[in-house]
Amino acid sequence: MSSATATPEVAAPPSGELSHRQVMTILSGLLLGMFLAALDQNIVSTAIRTIGDDLHGLNVQAWVTTAFLITSTISTLVYGKLSDIYGRKPLFMVAITIFVTGSALCGLATSMYMLAAFRAFQGLGAGGLFSLALAILADIVSPKDRPKYMGYFMATFATSSVLGPVVGGFLSGQSSIFGIAGWRWIFWVNVPIGIVALTVVAKVLKMPFVRRESRIDWWGAGTIIVGLVPLLIVAEQGREWGWGSGWALACYLVGVLGLVAFVFAERMMGEDALIPLRLFKGRTFSIGATQSTLLGVGMFGGIASIPLYLQIVKGASPTQAGLLILPLVAGIMVSALAAGQITSRTGRYKIFPVIGSIALVAAMLLLTTVGADTTLWITDLYMLLFGVGLGLNMQTIVLAMQNSVPPRDIGVTTSSSTFFRQVGGTLGAAIFLSILFSTAPAKIAAQYKEAATDPAFQAAAQAHPDQVKAIMSGTGSLSDTAFLNHLDSALAHPFLVGFSNAMDLVFLVGAIVLVFAVIVVSFLKEVPLRTMSGAQAARAEEQIAAELASTVAPEDRMAVIDAALQAEEEQLEALAATTGADPGGATHK
Repeated sequence: MSSATATPEVAAPPSGELSHRQVMTILSGLLLGMFLAALDQNIVSTAIRTIGDDLHGLNVQAWVTTAFLITSTISTLVYGKLSDIYGRKPLFMVAITIFVTGSALCGLATSMYMLAAFRAFQGLGAGGLFSLALAILADIVSPKDRPKYMGYFMATFATSSVLGPVVGGFLSGQSSIFGIAGWRWIFWVNVPIGIVALTVVAKVLKMPFVRRESRIDWWGAGTIIVGLVPLLIVAEQGREWGWGSGWALACYLVGVLGLVAFVFAERMMGEDALIPLRLFKGRTFSIGATQSTLLGVGMFGGIASIPLYLQIVKGASPTQAGLLILPLVAGIMVSALAAGQITSRTGRYKIFPVIGSIALVAAMLLLTTVGADTTLWITDLYMLLFGVGLGLNMQTIVLAMQNSVPPRDIGVTTSSSTFFRQVGGTLGAAIFLSILFSTAPAKIAAQYKEAATDPAFQAAAQAHPDQVKAIMSGTGSLSDTAFLNHLDSALAHPFLVGFSNAMDLVFLVGAIVLVFAVIVVSFLKEVPLRTMSGAQAARAEEQIAAELASTVAPEDRMAVIDAALQAEEEQLEALAATTGADPGGATHK
């Protein structure tokens, strides 16, 4: 190691084993990259209303979100596959560079359509930040030791969930900073963070990589774009268009045809496919992909709904709502870190997603009991339980999927987990919010009808006829609930109760979806965690392949290599059992 004044170069020693300090040094760059994307999503969602007003395009704000979502989701798969071919480091640096460049351009936007275009470009970088960071960790740390480091990723994600609304609310609330509109700094704040992340990764990540000859799956990339773009668009715009409108039906048709074509393309490309179909023959991969989708539905559906409750029913600002979800964030952080430590020490991990999924179902059911008059500390407890469920699930599913595939598939496996979770999240947010805003008007109307006989409501109505007229004329619509701040509490209360009652159905549907997650994860097979890191296993695979080149037919070679690697893993485990040594992974030096 170099002196404390210089950033050390972390190169893998001949054995491929890194010390704990070396892993943490590399991890600093990975976490900064991941923090960029996670923080950006939370900041922008908080400030989008201010941005829309300033650029005179509030009515098209959804396209700013949709553009980013489409490119980040689709590029996730591409990064995973390309990183298995060309190496993680160059692709991770490309992702950071694109993201930072897109952020700088977003801050220069002069219209909402220009901002949407720059957000689409920014999303091309964001797609690689999550999945590649986890794939790089898989390269340098064995599955046995990986969980205790994965907890840091979950902590970073959780921290950004709190900081995002706070920073976004503060910056967007400033009319100008150094003579420039405050909201523009929301994007420019990414630039220095990204430069630091890029510098750290370039300096400290020195991983040997053997390039594999492989075809680029252009057919797969093209068909997944045709399949997902219309489905993601309708998921974001369907509530405005109408789920049975002509535009929506056209998106359904094109999307289904595109996905069918994608399956045929992947079958045609075989091993070179974006997602080789043979991976789905593995029980752990299939269960992990399904579980990631279901978790995405529950996680993003819940995370999208809870802040609405805090803002509309409890009257919190977006910034305050970010702080109020601290119990949820604390649940994620504590449970993820605890599960990681226990898994690294015991090698057992199936129990965590099972308990986590049950906790998610319980939290959703408890949230159905939350009403307009429920004290906040009770809601905090339910959010804490929800966070615990997420923390026990997310990293463990990724670990199980990575542990079930050979090193040559770690990139595509990690990106697939992220991809399916993002798709599930998009569906969850669309379904949950559609249920909420389609049932809320009737629930609110029923509450006002019931309140009409209440003496307190009658007295308030007589005292404020203008407010009653505004409510009845439809001025106080769900598209803009700011009017609630100016209503008498007795007149606003029926609205809050009706909206809260509509959320009960949302959480109930979420609980039903997550029951399927409990069932699915119960079939997960607990495969013993490997003791070699991805890089170590890849080098072993190359050596075995070279030895077999003249004796085994190419079509049989992969099966023989996998069997040889398994035998080597078992020998290392046996050696560790007799000597008490750690056969692979990071040592604590």
